[in-house]
Amino acid sequence: IEHTLQWAREWFEEVMKQTPEDVNRYLQGTPEEFLASLANQQNMKLDVLQRVRDALGGSRPTSFEHCVAWARLRFEELYANNIKQLLHNFPLDKLTSTGQPFWSGAKKPPSPIVFDAEDPLHLSFVCAVARLRAAVYGVGTPAGEAEERAAVREHIQGVVVPEFTPRSGVSIATTEEEAKQQPAAPVTALDIDQECQRLLGELPTPASLAGLRLRPLDFDKDDDGHMHAVAAASNLRAVNYGIGTADLHTSRGIAGKIIPAIATTTALVAGYSCIEMYKLALKPDAAVETFKNNFANLALPLFTSSEPNPPAVTTSVIKGEEWKWTTWDRVDISQPDMTLQDLIDYMASEYGVELAMLSYGVSILYSQFMSRKKVEERKRMRVPDVVAAVTKKPLPQPPANKFLILELIVNDLDSGDEVEFPYLRWRLAE
Repeated sequence: IEHTLQWAREWFEEVMKQTPEDVNRYLQGTPEEFLASLANQQNMKLDVLQRVRDALGGSRPTSFEHCVAWARLRFEELYANNIKQLLHNFPLDKLTSTGQPFWSGAKKPPSPIVFDAEDPLHLSFVCAVARLRAAVYGVGTPAGEAEERAAVREHIQGVVVPEFTPRSGVSIATTEEEAKQQPAAPVTALDIDQECQRLLGELPTPASLAGLRLRPLDFDKDDDGHMHAVAAASNLRAVNYGIGTADLHTSRGIAGKIIPAIATTTALVAGYSCIEMYKLALKPDAAVETFKNNFANLALPLFTSSEPNPPAVTTSVIKGEEWKWTTWDRVDISQPDMTLQDLIDYMASEYGVELAMLSYGVSILYSQFMSRKKVEERKRMRVPDVVAAVTKKPLPQPPANKFLILELIVNDLDSGDEVEFPYLRWRLAE
């Protein structure tokens, strides 16, 4: 049950917190700015755009009835369709390449769940998830628990649940040998970018949704609404796999103390890390051969070490000369009162580059896509003040936080070509 609770926690985090935060970021700027903010998340940006599209598209609720319908369809997706697809790919009589039954030993086959409105667990999931969905979108809910359950029972009757159709052509390798034998069909960056542009075109513009802001929910084990949803999601997952369920009190105790790693593995990794840190502390100028990459698999068990490669070197052309740097390099800015315009001028005079975009975490501070009015306003502000204004959070002050880490995209002033450039470390106090 500990594993199903961790799974439920992660699902809650993605649906009730991460997706609303991504939607709010999209609504705060322009579609182009949002896409630019995902430039450093090549493996994730397609998934982010799909979740934002779904959150703002046809599934965006305007009533509690819509929230109930969404929760009912999530039940079908998580506990019926996904399981049916898995069993379609791996039938109960499937054999591995060695002739052994695929579903054997600790690998138990799951069973899809047929929704039953009279089952308290099924109804509890729909009620709890619909209530949280309504909270995220600011939709009103029935006054009391009895009224809420009555409304859910009524609305469920009108939900049209599409019939499951297994997806064909889905091939999942079960061994390394099978993975090598599968035909390679890599998805290129161009394919991802084209799909992202298509999804971006399907999104309503932020201007058409003026005033809309979602409310991300931070999981709190002491919030009964959160725990009812997580416990129901966990118990349904447990039913799928024939695992004993846990009541709300037990689930609360486990969910509040979940450590997302096995303790023994964590201790081993910490030990490996400390050994390498001791080497660095005792001899800072040690050759790279002194250090080791360590690999461990406690299940086999297997413990191996190898010499690390030097960090990859990036070569940029700055003012006509080659400049070699690695991921460990940075550009320090020790003048905390510099304005954004001062920074733009500094980059042009010192490095011969034009600042095209400046970001702090997932927040874009400056971009050539921005409106002229917004750009002119921010150019007059100190860079730390721009960060505070855009993130809408006060900056931790020294000594708690001495630096800001800023990412940037720059273009050569003469050719206009993009130039690879390390991050900026901005000192907050002289």
